[in-house]
This record gives sequence, structure tokens and C-alpha cells, in this order.
Amino acid sequence: MSGSDPQRRQSLSEVHRSVAVPSKPSFWRRLFAFSGPAYLVSVGYMDPGNWATDIAAGSKFGYALIWVLLMSNIMAVLLQSLSARLGIVSETDLAQACRAMFPRPVSWALWILAEIAIAATDLAEVLGSAIGLNLLFGMPILIAVVVTAFDTFLLLFLHARGMRMMEAFIMVLIATIGICLGLEIFYAQPSWQPLAAGFVPSLPGPGALYLAIGILGATVMPHNLYLQSALVQSRKFLHTSAKVRTGIRFNTLDSLIALNGAFLVNAALLVMAAATFYRAGLHEITEIQDAHRLLEPLLGAHLAPAVFAIALIAAGQSSTITGTLAGQVVMEGFVHIRLRPVVRRLITRALAVVPAVLTILWVGERATGDLLVLSQVILSLQLSFAVIPLVHVVADRRWMGRQKIGPVLESASWLVAGSIVILNLALAWDVVGDWLSAAGGEVWLLWATLIPAGAGLLGLLGFVTVQPLVARLRGSSAPKVDGLHGPRSVPQISPPKLPRTIAVAVDFSNADQGALSYAVTQAQARGKGAMVILLHVVESGGARVAGSEAADRETRSDEERLGLYADELAALGVEALYDLGFGEPVAALVALVEEHRPDLVILGSHGHKALGDLVYGTAVERLRHRIRVPVLVVPAEG
Repeated sequence: MSGSDPQRRQSLSEVHRSVAVPSKPSFWRRLFAFSGPAYLVSVGYMDPGNWATDIAAGSKFGYALIWVLLMSNIMAVLLQSLSARLGIVSETDLAQACRAMFPRPVSWALWILAEIAIAATDLAEVLGSAIGLNLLFGMPILIAVVVTAFDTFLLLFLHARGMRMMEAFIMVLIATIGICLGLEIFYAQPSWQPLAAGFVPSLPGPGALYLAIGILGATVMPHNLYLQSALVQSRKFLHTSAKVRTGIRFNTLDSLIALNGAFLVNAALLVMAAATFYRAGLHEITEIQDAHRLLEPLLGAHLAPAVFAIALIAAGQSSTITGTLAGQVVMEGFVHIRLRPVVRRLITRALAVVPAVLTILWVGERATGDLLVLSQVILSLQLSFAVIPLVHVVADRRWMGRQKIGPVLESASWLVAGSIVILNLALAWDVVGDWLSAAGGEVWLLWATLIPAGAGLLGLLGFVTVQPLVARLRGSSAPKVDGLHGPRSVPQISPPKLPRTIAVAVDFSNADQGALSYAVTQAQARGKGAMVILLHVVESGGARVAGSEAADRETRSDEERLGLYADELAALGVEALYDLGFGEPVAALVALVEEHRPDLVILGSHGHKALGDLVYGTAVERLRHRIRVPVLVVPAEG
């Protein structure tokens, strides 16, 4: 469980602020220091779930749907840059923000949906790695699924060696995927003119819309939005406004480079399928195993199937690492439960391995393709519940301060969010319709479960869309996140106006010299119209009883001294007035300040310590909590 230590409140606390960013490096050194989080996130955009949709789209429609990959990538870059902005500015991840923004039942519902999405992601990664082992070594799928559970120890090994080691390992896997698919493109020899025409938006035939939505659902992944907002906090730098802007700029550049790399991987898969299967008239290749089996006879290269399998294994292994980190982020952020990494990893992997094993035992190995499709449908259903809160937070000044997104970027973000909602609802509608049609006599079971669940999800989606907007319009205060409010960056510094009326509390001690010196300096800096008001409280017994009616010797003496002080200030060119209070010092000073309404109050400090505070009291502390005027405390001279 999370403890009271502030460090423990941070998701992924073991790597939080663990990578130092040099204070004044060159552009390239700064880019290198900030690079990494987006590459960890990008592997989620090239996981085995994407392989199934890309291969199916390329084999059925050739190059015609490559524009969907480009559109999805643009959406992904925008959303991931917003996620990075949230983490950098507020030092809060998206899961923590959702917990603070919504009522407890809603945040728990969002947590459950996020966990389901992560389990679905891990299911795709388990199946992808298992299929890769099957294709490369001939290992039965069932045994390969069980073997994939042991990559838990690989993650723990990397986790123990810090953020940079994990990022380096992921980059090696990404490079492996890129080299392998680059070889596949070399073998396939695509037609470049039809490929260029594929970037023009079109829906070439029946089923194209379904595949386009499937590509979008497989590309923009919800757990990555939670993950990047936590990963960017691994960089350690001073949170001034300038440094925060630098962090946003370099992390956006990091996302642009990394996700464009993921786009090239997905595009390579689609192009390979188009140049190989579509060209050969094989338009129904939906299984990864079929694609692997046909590569050698179609391309005439013995190396092509092995390269394909190696890339698939690398994609599965890289994605499973980031999926586990995302699981840790959502569990800690939503419900403040912190588990040991090995426990969290085993839970996540069990939620993927168990359904995969049961399905293979029940239906057979050919069901792996259907399981991959199902995992992408689940991701599609959950995506909106991550995107909409993200846009709400980064567009809210209470959270982001001066770093909130502007109107143009906010409009673009809501356009992307709305498009995702509509397209994913269409995908869910089609899939559920297919299930109902195929259910036969058991259709009542689906009606009893799917329809109520769907209605509940729509209601939840409506709430997370409307509630934050209503809170903003009402001007509610910023939601509380683990004792922190809103952005933690240093605010924009602007010099205040010089005070016109300055009140100085004097008591005819050595503390007066410093207090009066500061008052004269402030008034002379202000120039014409500045005024100093000298305040003193008479504490004699008669003053405490008779108040302003007291005319004892102490009152007369104090008034004469105030006159001398005023004359001295006038000789220095500063207009000065004076006034007396009577009785208890703090109460009397509060009354004088409320009467004269100065812009600044200056007090001299006697430097009391320990026993002195106990004897003389701490008038300064009590005074400053009872007035709404800035208070300047000046130490006594000597």
C-alpha cells in the first residue's frame, strides 16, 4: 500500500526523478537527456495486436488504407504529447488526475476498465510472442504461451538496473523490429506509385471501414496515455517556468520521433502484406501464422519467414515490458495500491495467460487470431475513458496554470477525442451485432449481459465528459492530488507595484532603525504621493483601562517621540503621519491597519529566541495572520 512518504505518492517511485538533466547542455545533449519515455510508449503502437490489423488491411485492400495509419499516428502524437505535458507541468500522472477529478466510485470504475485494457494488451503480447516462438522454433502454441510467463524475470532484471537500462533495451528491440521489417520490404519490392496513392483518404470496398476502425483501435492505446504521464517524471530538472517549457518541447519532439518510428513499422507491415499477399490475389490473410507460412513461397527468400518471426517476438517482448509498467501506474494512481514488481507482473501475466490457455485448450490454436481481434476491441472500448479526462485536464488552468493548451490545440484535441469516440462506438456496435447474430439460442445471455453493460459504459462516458466541464464553469477549486494542488512549476515572476502608503510599527527600540530605513527607501523609490504612517501602541496600565482617553505621562512621551520621527522623515523628503493605539499590542495594531488601509506594513524584529519568545510573545506571527496587507519584518540593527 502507499505510505505517507511523499516520494511514495509518485507512481513508479523507484525511477521518479532518477535521470538527471544537465542544467546548460547543448541542444543534442538535452534531446538525449529527455529521450526515452516516448520510445517505451511507442512499442505499444507496434505490438502484435497491430500486426493482425495491418496484415489484414494490406492483404484485402492493398495500399489503400495506409492513410488510416498516418491519421492514427497523428492522433497518437497529439495525445501522447498531451500526456507528457500533464506529467511535466503538474508532476501528476493521468491515473492520479482521474482519482482527484472524479468521485470515488467513478475513479474505481475507470481503474477497473484500465486494468481490463492492460490485461487485453498483455493478452495480445502473450499471443504474439507465443506465435513467434511457434513459427521460429516449431514450439506448440500452448507451451509457448506458458514460456512467455518467464519474461517476468527479464522485466525485473531491467527494472532493478534503472530507467536508462530499460530504455536502452527497448530501443534495441525496436531497432531489431525495424531491421527485420526493412528486410521484408526489401524482399517484397512494393510498387511505389500505388503506395503513394494510398495516402489519399478512401474506403475502397465493403469491410474497409471496419478495418480502418480496427487499425485506429490497435494504434491509439489507452494504457500508453497513463504510462507516459508517469514516465516523463523520471527526468530530474528544476521546475521553473522556463525549464518546464523546455521539458514540454523536448518531450514533444521525443514523441514525434518515436511515434513516427512506430508508424514506419506499422506501414511496413501493411506494405509487406499488400506487396506480397494482395499482389498474389490472397485477400483473406487475417492470421499471422498464414502470413508467415506464405512469405517464403511468395518472396522466394528462405530468410523472410525467420526474420518475420524474430520481429514478432521482439514486438511482443518490448510491449509486455511497457504494459507491466502501465499496470503499476494505474494501480498506484487510481487506488493507491503499491505491489512489489514481481507480484504486479505475475498478476498481469496471469490475467493474460489463463484465458489464452483456456481458449487454446477449448477451441484450438486457430483461435489465437480471434483472441487478438477481441483484445483490440476491448482496447477500443476503453480508449475514450482515458482520452477525454486527459483533454479535460490539460485544457484546465487550475491544473496546468500558464501551460494549459491554447484554443487551437484544445479544439484539435476535442476533435480527435470525438472522432475516437464515434469510430470506436461504431466498431463496438459492429462486433456486438456479429456476436448477437452468431449466438443462436443463447442470444438471451448476451442481451442480459452486454446490453446493460453497454448502457452503463455509455452513462459513465457521459459523466466523465460532462462533470469536469461543469466544475470548470462553476469555478471550483483545483482538485487535490496527494496534498498537492495544480501545477508545481515555479509561477511566472512579475515585479509588484511599489507601495503608496507604508505603515511602520515603532516601539522606540533598536528595531526602529531598520524598519524606518526600509520604509524611507520604499517611499523614495515610489516618489510623489508616497506616505509613511508611524504606528505605536501605548501599553501602560492607564492606556489599557482608558484607551484613547488616557493622558498619562507615557502617552504624552510616546506622542512627542512620534512627532520627532515624523519631522526626521520629512527632512528626508518623505511625507509622514503618525497615530497611536492603546491596550493589547496586536489587537491595537490590527485596528490601526484596518483604519488606515496601507499597502505595506513594516515591523522591526527583536530577534527573540526560545525563552525570549515565551516571555515577550510573537506579535509578528499573530499580526500577519489577522490582516490582509503584506507584512515586511526587518531584523534589528546591531
